[in-house]
Amino acid sequence: MSTAFCFVFFSFTLLFSLFSLLIFVLRLKLWCTCKICQAYLTSSWTKDFDNLCDWYTHLLKNSATGTIHIHVLGNIITANPANVEHMLKTRFENYPKGKPFSTLLGDLLGRGIFNVDGDSWKFQRKMASLELGGVSVRTHAFDIVGSEIQSRLLPLLSSVAGKEQVLDLQDVFRRFSFDNICKFSFGLDPGCLELSLPVSDLAEAFDLASKFSAQRALASSSLIWKVKRLLNLGTEKQLKEAIKVVDEFAEEMIKQRREEGFSDRHDLLSRFMGTINDDKYLRDIVVSFLLAGRDTVASGLTSFFWLLSQHPEVESAIREEVERVMGSSEQFASFNQMREMHYLHAALYESLRLFPPVQFDSKFAQEDDILPDDTFVRKGTRVTYHPYAMGRMERIWGPDCLHYKPERWLQNGRYVPENLYKFPVFQAGKRVCLGKEIALVEMKCVVLAVVRRFNIRVSHSNQAPRFAAGLTATLRGGLPILVQER
Repeated sequence: MSTAFCFVFFSFTLLFSLFSLLIFVLRLKLWCTCKICQAYLTSSWTKDFDNLCDWYTHLLKNSATGTIHIHVLGNIITANPANVEHMLKTRFENYPKGKPFSTLLGDLLGRGIFNVDGDSWKFQRKMASLELGGVSVRTHAFDIVGSEIQSRLLPLLSSVAGKEQVLDLQDVFRRFSFDNICKFSFGLDPGCLELSLPVSDLAEAFDLASKFSAQRALASSSLIWKVKRLLNLGTEKQLKEAIKVVDEFAEEMIKQRREEGFSDRHDLLSRFMGTINDDKYLRDIVVSFLLAGRDTVASGLTSFFWLLSQHPEVESAIREEVERVMGSSEQFASFNQMREMHYLHAALYESLRLFPPVQFDSKFAQEDDILPDDTFVRKGTRVTYHPYAMGRMERIWGPDCLHYKPERWLQNGRYVPENLYKFPVFQAGKRVCLGKEIALVEMKCVVLAVVRRFNIRVSHSNQAPRFAAGLTATLRGGLPILVQER
């Protein structure tokens, strides 16, 4: 009996694999022969571009409408602000995340806020808005960040200052933000940024889960990764193992919190436990915030310090502003003092314009539609807006769009915001990022603490950034630096 079952099972899996391979070959050879699709399928674009996002930017720049089609992916990609506003505001209900997207990230994020639509999204959005908008929560986040900077980030930089010891600043910021978001989300300190730079099983598992989940989206057919998941092969096997580590950690934290009580605690898990009794749902919600709060902040800070190494005049201007606002005080800047630092704010926004932590975002059309640039969108089509490309479009930002120029955000020395649909780095419309202000304060705290005490010099700073595939922008090879005390 068992022999017959094994024969039937392996015959089925073999036939299914061959069928999937046939579908892939047919798509590769026959489905679309246009230059763009062939360049994507054969990866011939890599001859001229280091990053997929740079190739997309090139294509979008040369499109009269700022919109292109990648037929083999069933994807319309746009860098047109009018289209972005149409998707995120005017016809918001027609462009949800969609089932294809939620399937890609479903194993990692489950029913978390970034992976759902409809009533589930509205419920989590309302709850998160109430929690993250409170003064006490923001103060709690500020205290966590300040403690991590004083007790770990500055001592680590001091320990290598003046030595010919190369430090990976991207790794440092990922450790820093992981410590912060774990404290904020779970009330747990993983200690990733201790001087010994310990290996964290949870952080490594989280990295792998994010990486392999993102790689699913790059497949020319979803059948490819679904077959690998069915057969528990390759990256899908590694993804399953990584998610198991994350799940076990979350389950243990929830169990511990129920035993110890949560009414007098400030972390997000404790706050949500007062409303939600479903432990799996709690896990999904908090893991989603873990993903958003860790990788985006680390990515934003890494890009900012790379740009700062290229533009010492910006670094000098930030220091001059800090001295003007704070004088000789060595204390941490307060909220009010940071509000007065318009140039710092502009410098961060200019960095995010050129290097958004989330380089693109996709929705799936519920019904047939026509975008403002007259692009027809068929029901079920994936429509992607591309903040990375938008930051490099002359028609949006002018002929100096490739230049790092904080002054473009200032009028008479004061920061002036841009239209969010022209700068959708924090999304816009109903899904605009709720953690935006907390993230910006965290980044400002780090920048102020570092530039006041250290000179950061990037090794091989003349090399253009090269990104690894992932849910957020991550530099391949990290950001090697040398540190000097001022």
